[in-house]
Amino acid sequence: MRLQDKVAIITGAANGMGAKEAELFAAEGAKVVATDVNTEQLEKLVSRVKATGGDILGITHDVSSEDQWKSVIAETLDTYGKVDVLVNNAGISINKSFAELTMGQWNSVMDVNLNGCLLGMKYAIPEMKKTGAGSVINISSIGGIVGMAGSSPYTAAKGALRSLSKSAAVEYGKDNIRVNSVHPGIIVTPMTAESMEQAMPYYQMHTQLPNLGDPEDVAYGVLFLASDESKFMTGSELVIDGGWTAL
Repeated sequence: MRLQDKVAIITGAANGMGAKEAELFAAEGAKVVATDVNTEQLEKLVSRVKATGGDILGITHDVSSEDQWKSVIAETLDTYGKVDVLVNNAGISINKSFAELTMGQWNSVMDVNLNGCLLGMKYAIPEMKKTGAGSVINISSIGGIVGMAGSSPYTAAKGALRSLSKSAAVEYGKDNIRVNSVHPGIIVTPMTAESMEQAMPYYQMHTQLPNLGDPEDVAYGVLFLASDESKFMTGSELVIDGGWTAL
């Protein structure tokens, strides 16, 4: 019960890494607020967690909407009375070359992958300050550390999120609020499934371990950062990439 009685908001929780994080957090004693734009899959997650005795609230949520962030925080407080942990997990990707990319596509990725995280911190951190502690985990990517051809909006947003996390860590450290970023490598999720078959040789060439990552590989790292076990970690980058960035 590593998160006993902690209240954790996890965005993008309907599938993939977010769903595994929500399930693991609930199993470790957290009261989970799971949000996503995919209401159908979110409801399935809520049913699975409740079936195992977990305490979870599902909220349909577009992280790029400031008004919806206000509503998520208000509903969390109405239900559980506080916010201890925020996992900014929601993300999208558009694979386009610079020549093909439209500004609309660029802005849509920035709105979710960067602005959504900023809004989450803007409204969750004041609530953490009221309780005297908190942990924010921003899910970046190895794309926030190294370049990736054809993914400029994604890597730009994830790189900015890496820096944003450090700035927030410096700003709120005095309030005992920790902010860290997580940088997954290639994790087998619905979001990566489309490119998996075509890009598999490239993925395997860069991943030093004999297998690609599973959502639980990231979820356990996020669990550590959410727990008091990491109470002296802030402004850090937790890389979970099978050795990709070791090259």
